Amino acid sequence: MKIRQIQDEDIKRITELYNWYILNTTVTFETEVINPLAMKERVQEKVEKYDWLVGELEQKVIGYAYYGSFRSRPAYNHTVELTIYLAQESIGKGFGKLLYSELIQSAEERGFRELIGVIALPNPGSTVLHQKLGFQEIGVLKRVGHKFDRYIDVGIWQKSI
Repeated sequence: MKIRQIQDEDIKRITELYNWYILNTTVTFETEVINPLAMKERVQEKVEKYDWLVGELEQKVIGYAYYGSFRSRPAYNHTVELTIYLAQESIGKGFGKLLYSELIQSAEERGFRELIGVIALPNPGSTVLHQKLGFQEIGVLKRVGHKFDRYIDVGIWQKSI
């Protein structure tokens, strides 16, 4: 898998990947699909200060990962929240670990020191990924999300770099 910075031509593909998660999972709490223009705005907002990477296999984007502000107050400036999404056919093949590892390295190189992962539960794939990469579960927020007519817990994971 080739890992690189996101480019404008990736927007359509990552929008497709993300919309699948919106429609089919509780991994994201968004409930309405987004269009490529909205995704492009999200990407532009992140890459001004943070990073957004894509994973590519055989010249096709199979996943993406990014980090951004954890909270808006200045006291949180050293802390970022990380996110990753993979195409369904790419899950369980080690691509997520490679992509997330590269993202962690980027955060470290840019001087961030605390990494936060927010995981809708249950999500065994994401919890295992975070464990393998040295994150620790800090706590669980009970029933804070609501999607598909049910309440969803959210795990908070943290890694110091």
